[in-house]
Amino acid sequence: MENKNYDDNLGIVKISDEVVSVIAGIAAEEIKGVEDLQQLGGNNISQLLKGKKNIGKNVKVTLNENSAVIDLNLAVEYGIKIPEVVNAVQENVKRTVETMTGLNVDSVNINVQSIYIPKTEKEESKEN
Repeated sequence: MENKNYDDNLGIVKISDEVVSVIAGIAAEEIKGVEDLQQLGGNNISQLLKGKKNIGKNVKVTLNENSAVIDLNLAVEYGIKIPEVVNAVQENVKRTVETMTGLNVDSVNINVQSIYIPKTEKEESKEN
């Protein structure tokens, strides 16, 4: 685990790469068409039972001196234009991480791993 250090007059502030990955994951999930990042991680049963989300699991952050490189694995909803979703995710993640942490984000690399097909109303009513 790498930490980002800030030195000012009051002391040192450390921002963990895990914190940056959670911020990036939440920012990615804010975009319409992106499915929950937690579903890509293999659905750890203990986390499902406890109700815990592990958003940072599909986000890798590499911290340098004053910058970060963020790699995201996503599932996107079927029928939505992937390039538009990816561009929106990149912009939102970059803006959010830079605003919240003060880091410069060099790049946001996206790997679209799967397509999510939402259930129709007919399929949902059959299950109930």
